[in-house]
Amino acid sequence: MHCLKDFIAGFRGFQDSYFTSEKSLYSSLREGQNPKALVVACSDSRADPALVLGCKPGDIFVVRNVANLVPHREDAAEADAVTAALAYGVMHLGIEHVIVLGHSGCGGIAALLAHEKEETRDLISPWISLAGRALGRIRPLLEAGPESSARRACEQVSLLVSLRNLLSYPWIAQKVGRQELALHAWYFDLEQGELLGYFPASGGFEPLIVRP
Repeated sequence: MHCLKDFIAGFRGFQDSYFTSEKSLYSSLREGQNPKALVVACSDSRADPALVLGCKPGDIFVVRNVANLVPHREDAAEADAVTAALAYGVMHLGIEHVIVLGHSGCGGIAALLAHEKEETRDLISPWISLAGRALGRIRPLLEAGPESSARRACEQVSLLVSLRNLLSYPWIAQKVGRQELALHAWYFDLEQGELLGYFPASGGFEPLIVRP
């Protein structure tokens, strides 16, 4: 139970940081939220989007799930947390950017690759299968390349699958078409401490911060 004491102590630090030193911030947040970006992030404890992106309360609207997936409109359940968050953010909060944020060493993608090899059936596999289209794009690596390269490629390609799935929702596609909403695929490299973004012009992921 030691971690619970750490959490409570952490909340005390949160009180001191925001409710004492930044009273004006929380005074405004009590009136409502106005984030400009929605982040679809992984549930992985190492990839907290607010921490990775240096955000303050109110900066981003976040939905997290295993492997940071966005289901296609045809695959989404009637009661789906991801689509509900997307709908609220895009249609009610006026979100201007949707960022699908993946990361290296993703356990969900590892489970997807294991499912491909072992035909496992469990509670995780049905959800992870939403990224199954990524497997076709990395088939040569699966058959011939090292496992680490295949997983990294699948982690990145699954982000592009989610971007395409976002456009399956008419209320997203219409805003993108009117240039009222922009979609982004970002990849947090835990090993190198880098943030990569997908650039359609080059067809690949490139560092968003170039160190001198």
